[in-house]
Amino acid sequence: MTELSATEQGMLWGVIVVALISLIYAYWLWRDTLKRDKGTEKMQQVWRAIKTGAEGYLRRQLRTMVIVLICLTVILFLSVYVVPPSKEAVERFGQNAVIVVAIGRTIAFIIGASFSTLVGQLGMRVAIEGNIRVAAEAVREDYNSALTIAYRAGTFTGMLTDGLGLLGGTAIFMIFGKAAPDALLGFGFGGTLVALFMRIGGGIYTKAADVGADLVGKVEKGLPEDDPRNAGVIADLVGDNVGDCAGMAADIFESYEVTIVSTLILGLVLLHMTGNTFWIVYPLVVRAIGVISSILGTFTVPMWENFPLKLLRARDAEEAMFRSYEVSSVNTVFWAFMFSWFYAHEWQLALLNAVGVGLAVVFNPLTSYFTSYKHRPVKEIVESTRTGTATTVLSGIAVGMESSVWSVLVICIALGVSYLIYRGMTPIYMLYGVAMVGIGMLSHTGNNVAMDSYGPIADNANGIGEMAGVGERAWAIMAELDAVGNTTKAITKQVAIASAVVAATSLFFSYVTDISLVQARLGIPETEFITSIRVSVLEGTIGFLLGGALPFLFSAFALRAVSRGAMFVVEEVRRQFRIPGVLEGKVTPEYDKVVSITTAAAQKELVSLVVLSVALPLLVGIVFQVEALGAFLAGVILSGQLLAVYMAIAGGALDNAKKYIEDGHLGGKGSPAHKAGVEGDTVGDPLKDTAGPALNPMIKVVNLVSLLAAPIIVQYRGSAGIWVAGLILLAMLVWAIRQSRKDVGEGLA
Repeated sequence: MTELSATEQGMLWGVIVVALISLIYAYWLWRDTLKRDKGTEKMQQVWRAIKTGAEGYLRRQLRTMVIVLICLTVILFLSVYVVPPSKEAVERFGQNAVIVVAIGRTIAFIIGASFSTLVGQLGMRVAIEGNIRVAAEAVREDYNSALTIAYRAGTFTGMLTDGLGLLGGTAIFMIFGKAAPDALLGFGFGGTLVALFMRIGGGIYTKAADVGADLVGKVEKGLPEDDPRNAGVIADLVGDNVGDCAGMAADIFESYEVTIVSTLILGLVLLHMTGNTFWIVYPLVVRAIGVISSILGTFTVPMWENFPLKLLRARDAEEAMFRSYEVSSVNTVFWAFMFSWFYAHEWQLALLNAVGVGLAVVFNPLTSYFTSYKHRPVKEIVESTRTGTATTVLSGIAVGMESSVWSVLVICIALGVSYLIYRGMTPIYMLYGVAMVGIGMLSHTGNNVAMDSYGPIADNANGIGEMAGVGERAWAIMAELDAVGNTTKAITKQVAIASAVVAATSLFFSYVTDISLVQARLGIPETEFITSIRVSVLEGTIGFLLGGALPFLFSAFALRAVSRGAMFVVEEVRRQFRIPGVLEGKVTPEYDKVVSITTAAAQKELVSLVVLSVALPLLVGIVFQVEALGAFLAGVILSGQLLAVYMAIAGGALDNAKKYIEDGHLGGKGSPAHKAGVEGDTVGDPLKDTAGPALNPMIKVVNLVSLLAAPIIVQYRGSAGIWVAGLILLAMLVWAIRQSRKDVGEGLA
């Protein structure tokens, strides 16, 4: 940190303190959740089954991840010996630069992977502790207490994400200084890879169980959701936790850390150009301001229900959460402007942060419009259920497609502000401006993750209540909280997707910048430097087309995995319904059999999808070189964003249309409209909870792998070793494709 003044070093220590405050707040939320009552023994029996299934799944997934992570740890350590460390690393560490960077990158990778795992694992466990307590408060008919527990249990994960993300990125920078990019890439890659594992596995698990249970229980037998006679309901409730709690938490955590990584990489380039240190200190301090704002905002959620002024009193849980987000937003924007003006003596950086905050805020009403039953799009889907499943699904697809266009437009407007502010200046300023938008957008990760985790907590509480046979009033409270959770989950999926695009765009810019630095270090003539990515050359066009195709192939494999798992669940649930006494409620179903099936289905496809995400971009880079790989990244970002939003919103809208009918409209449960709604929901669920969300970490894995591999591709292009690596990658890619095309029975029976 020798480049920084004493005041700036004090600021960074202040950032570390804020990260620790976030972790302390998370600990308080955990303790506050645990001290609440767990309800009746019958409720606790259901809860214990959910808890056992979720923890068992995560243990098995961790074993699968560890094997891959160990292999990559060795590769990352050796990578520094293949491509020498940067000039900045040599200046900082002298003759020991190679070994220091090798150890630093490896440890940073392990820390990133560990932090991402902790966020997912601990966040899910606290969410499970919360769901039973929400159900207990609903039985007491205390709406506000039920909301408070659900939201605070979710906020634990949000504040853990804030604290660990800020702590890791800041500590690595403080240790490595201007050589930090060498280690930060390892930190970001570790977190992103774990998020990809957890997103894919959790998504396949939850939707294989959900689709299978709904098709037999609701459609074939006409049973209510979460009916205890349905052998698939426990697996379905477990899936909500491993998918939407563990998976989404790890997903947003890696977005949070990747935006820090890309910002510091670009900021260090500007530091070398201008000599000003605020390019690297400012984003870390703004992130710390965002953490404090998130603490203030999340703490106010329960207060809006009983606000003294009736005019400002929240009408429901959704409005209370939106109000808390606005409290956080106003606080962050105000203090960011103050800090920018008095520290950096300019307003542009704070304006870009404010645009990022505004981008996240805009997604609240935008997503609510397309997914809430209060608005026209979902009402149109409800109307389409009158004429059957086909028109229901078509209406949901149309809503999803339209929403993806508006989402792209909003993102482009936000990014366009950076262009307008820094127009006429060196392009690196615009690129840094985009990173600043990302910093602002994820300033309130605590709020975002809290809103997302709230959804499965409320959903599980509803399921526990129904299986335990609670009263009508308690069920009504839980149903209302659950309906709000559907919308908040859709909102956070939108924010996660948009943040993935902004973070990946920043990484894309870092890729272009890093390539030119590597070329300069290798003595390549300046006239041959790659300072932009062209699609007007053939290799660029090929890379762009292949990049645009990857999200579709990835999504196809993920959806096929859900379909396979669901088929096995359907057969198992049907088999158990044929057992005398199960359908009559006299014999308890074997819930653990379905849990085992869905666990196997998720693990079977896990590694092949990760291999696909890593092998294809590397193969493109080896065969067509680094400029084509850059075009590949652009194609992934474009089609990945459109496809992810389309699937997330279509699924959320179809789900809420079904719930609207279940509330008693168009004949309510058991009606033809309800049957069409359920079948539409079974199509939408894998879109919104498996394929769509998994694209977020996939986009960033592709970008980070490319950043790490680009120096090797530049230095060893055309060599025999690089072509041998290409053949190995081709074999891995063929294996991944064959794995997805195996017969349905292989590996699961």
